[in-house]
Amino acid sequence: MQRLPPMRALKVFETFGRLGTATAAAVELGVTVGAVSQQLRIVEAEVGLPLIERKGKQIALTGRGRQYHDDVKAAFDLLRAAQEKVERAHSEATLTISCLPSVASKWLAVQLFDWQKAHPKANVRLIGENAEPNLSEDGVDFRLTYGEMVNRFKHRTELFTDWMVPACSPELLTRLDLKSPADVLDAPLLGIEWAREQGAAPTWGDWAAMIGVSRRKAVGAVTFSLSSAAIDAAINGRGFVLAQMSMTAVDVASGRLVIPFDLRLKLPHPYALAWDPPVLSKPFGPELHSWIQAVARRQRAASTPRRTTHSSS
Repeated sequence: MQRLPPMRALKVFETFGRLGTATAAAVELGVTVGAVSQQLRIVEAEVGLPLIERKGKQIALTGRGRQYHDDVKAAFDLLRAAQEKVERAHSEATLTISCLPSVASKWLAVQLFDWQKAHPKANVRLIGENAEPNLSEDGVDFRLTYGEMVNRFKHRTELFTDWMVPACSPELLTRLDLKSPADVLDAPLLGIEWAREQGAAPTWGDWAAMIGVSRRKAVGAVTFSLSSAAIDAAINGRGFVLAQMSMTAVDVASGRLVIPFDLRLKLPHPYALAWDPPVLSKPFGPELHSWIQAVARRQRAASTPRRTTHSSS
């Protein structure tokens, strides 16, 4: 194998070529300008080609030097990326969870404080995003996602399948004369449209079919791209929302939302958890991994109706 220049000299060469001057390289490396020049001469001697062009007190890379520097810099970039990945995998600072936005804000976030309180030395970063992350490259430890999107992850497990139910504010309910579940369809209705990757969200038409009535034509309906936004609109008395049990539990318990007819429509797919394997070697990683699954088991029990209803088609 051909002998390589000393690593110290290559590092100086990479820094000089990246910054453009010996002075800047000396500042970044914490050495003198003379030491930079000495290491550059060592690289030239080992390579056997003129890499540095000297004009008075100014030095610059030659054409061959620029070509060699491109390859050397690429190698150092890989080394820096490898070091960053190792440090991130073993960092004690933060556990990063990526969730679908509404899952983050309306389900996981409200419970995550309890876990953090039980683990006060752990830091958790919660990200709400629709796009599926590349776990290792994006610095994400856990991903909560829905349906078939989880299949892109190697390490994954099913969490729970949620159910949807009509909910509204107590104030709106007092203004309506609801005698049967079908009367809900004559009230102001709030719609939800999911991102394309997640498939079609169950609709009011699906719920109407489940209870055995024809869907009335919507007039003046408002549709939201986020389930959380539709739920907030319902809390503000804007209409009925066909909302997931997991995302309305806190608001129902507090009285901000009511469920006049508990007729639940099952989601077509389950939620799932994916993880980057190094997280299980990080401090608090295994504990958070187990906790998310335990919370999901409780949610499965809470969402599933005691009497089985029809699932959406």
